[in-house]
Amino acid sequence: MKGIIVAAGYGTRFLPVTKTLPKEMLPLLNKPSLAFIVEEFLASGIRDIIVITSRRKRSIEDYLDREVELEALFQAEGALDKLAAIRPYDAHFSFVRQTEMRGTGHALLAAKPFLDGEPAVVAYPDDLHFGSPPLTAQLIAAWKKTGCCVMASLHNPPHLERYGVLKLASDGLHVEGLVEKPAPGQEPSREASLGRYLYLPEFFDHLEEGWKNHTGREYFHVYALERMMEQEKVVFHPAQGERLDTGDLAGFFQATLRYARQFPELVAILKEEARNLGA
Repeated sequence: MKGIIVAAGYGTRFLPVTKTLPKEMLPLLNKPSLAFIVEEFLASGIRDIIVITSRRKRSIEDYLDREVELEALFQAEGALDKLAAIRPYDAHFSFVRQTEMRGTGHALLAAKPFLDGEPAVVAYPDDLHFGSPPLTAQLIAAWKKTGCCVMASLHNPPHLERYGVLKLASDGLHVEGLVEKPAPGQEPSREASLGRYLYLPEFFDHLEEGWKNHTGREYFHVYALERMMEQEKVVFHPAQGERLDTGDLAGFFQATLRYARQFPELVAILKEEARNLGA
């Protein structure tokens, strides 16, 4: 099983900081959002990770590499806690650039040569999940049980009309289609698609097939997903655990506050600020 992290976008919702800093490197306190995805993959048994980047995102590669000078400094100082904080991940990383911003399908095609015919879990660093087991492990379990592609879903979220909503087969497990932002009352189910997928190798073959016939500017993954749905090879799995959406300023701010609750020394500050807001 491979892991794919899609980190090629411009991050325009966070300008001006994303003019020079990749959105995936924006930190929730002391850890970039990218790191949460890497750690989820590792906790789920994935050690071979492909990161899709683009121009001006070299800092992602630097973050996932060793920092030899700091390691030597902390070793000499006996600062073992700091040494542990910068220890490189026990994983093999491959980096590939999307040379043009032409949609998610185009980006995923760049990762195809690195997959060696294996299934892959695809994740976006603006959609973070916390829980046990990790969401990636949940998708792998669903794949082992069904042998199908797996789409993570959010069950009955507020403002369902803002999501792509899954159209389910009569068995209540397989996915027949995806309706983008349906009008209220027109939703085909209460399951909203999330940015986490497990794809079979055939998915990437269909992705390549669709690209050969593509004539527009942006190319998305929907073509290949629909081909897999036609073959009854797509199921869904309702995500278990807490989801943090860091895709825009409001979501990122809320995610930072929620993550801060894990640090006792910061909880007191949060409570004090809440009191000040209520004054």
